[in-house]
Amino acid sequence: MIRIIDNHGQYVHLIRKNFDYMRVPAEIVPNTVDPDEVVEESDGIVVSGGPDRERAGNSREIIERAAGEVPVLGICLGHQLMAEVFGGEVDWAAGREEYARTEVEILDHTGIFEGLPDRITAWASHKDEVKEVPEGFVVTARSEKCEVEAMRHETEHLYGVQFHPELKFTEYGADILANFARICGHEPRG
Repeated sequence: MIRIIDNHGQYVHLIRKNFDYMRVPAEIVPNTVDPDEVVEESDGIVVSGGPDRERAGNSREIIERAAGEVPVLGICLGHQLMAEVFGGEVDWAAGREEYARTEVEILDHTGIFEGLPDRITAWASHKDEVKEVPEGFVVTARSEKCEVEAMRHETEHLYGVQFHPELKFTEYGADILANFARICGHEPRG
């Protein structure tokens, strides 16, 4: 089962809905869940977006504990928390903060971006953003608004995206989530 860590974001239910459409087992759990318990009982973990890092509960500990154990996908805030956990830099998107459609250039088609075109239109929030990826991570997508729209670890199944693949406004968003489900050992059907 894929566990979705709820960071109080307005779209967390849409992550679950996408997996439901694919017939991939998933459930939403609060970000106060015990990190050991959620990692031991999960095939994969999605760390959702949310309004701010101060309300992220145990998300940082979950990401750290899951590394090397189960695949993790961080979305928006989850992406930023992943960068922080492993020593990257996250800061305010000075002068560029917005919530809008963004043309994203895919730089690396490994993992969650397998089978996608080189450019997609995505729905993204750029209030805060990853400014520098942690050691061991590579930038996998960028845009004119954000140099780190996505990243992945070079050897572990750790992925982060600044944009929201769970929204219908993001082209190939369901494909990104389906690729993550496959990485977690679930074949999407539907």
